[in-house]
Amino acid sequence: MQYLNNAFVQFFEFLHRNVTSLIPNQNISYGIAIILMTLIIRIIILPLGVKQLKSSLIMNEIQPEVKKLQEKYKKDPQRAQQEMMKLYKEKGASPFSGCLPLLIQWPILIALYYVFNNLSGINGVSFLWISDLAKRDIFLAILSGITTYLSTYFMMSSNNSEQAKQTQTMNIGMSGFMVFMSLGFKSALVLYWVVSNLIQIAQTLVIKRIGSKKNTSPSKA
Repeated sequence: MQYLNNAFVQFFEFLHRNVTSLIPNQNISYGIAIILMTLIIRIIILPLGVKQLKSSLIMNEIQPEVKKLQEKYKKDPQRAQQEMMKLYKEKGASPFSGCLPLLIQWPILIALYYVFNNLSGINGVSFLWISDLAKRDIFLAILSGITTYLSTYFMMSSNNSEQAKQTQTMNIGMSGFMVFMSLGFKSALVLYWVVSNLIQIAQTLVIKRIGSKKNTSPSKA
């Protein structure tokens, strides 16, 4: 983990040096470097992210079928589980797809926490409305909660199933937790999280749009 932390420190310093060569103003260059780093990280994990997102969207679409199987085999839970696994395999979905983004993001967040905690250059540096990237910002913390909620909301099914309601409740809880956590982090790290969520939202909307076009194209023929 220490190797990963050091690699992130060196990578961020490299990015910041290059941004500073174009934009000498530290109040802009540090924020831009954080946004650039976020974009690069999201591009690197894009293949995994797209795979996970498609799987999650499929899981949402097949929930009515899952519910039917649960009702059909409610007296035989083992058979119900077997039939659901067959359905997941047939549709190319995974019941654990929702865990993948967190599994990917947490090591990165831990590494960036180390980066910004050991980066003295951001002390007193402002960006946009943020007065100091080395201190907490309440509005940015609220944004982290909102964007965390939206990044999952757009992946959710539009049906009113019990599972959808449970997912909604968990989503609200996670968003509140992120606001609480963000109040204890430096704004530099929270800025990364907010930008990463915004990219995730855009990615979800694009993939859903492409998927809906594919689904409607045969009817137009």
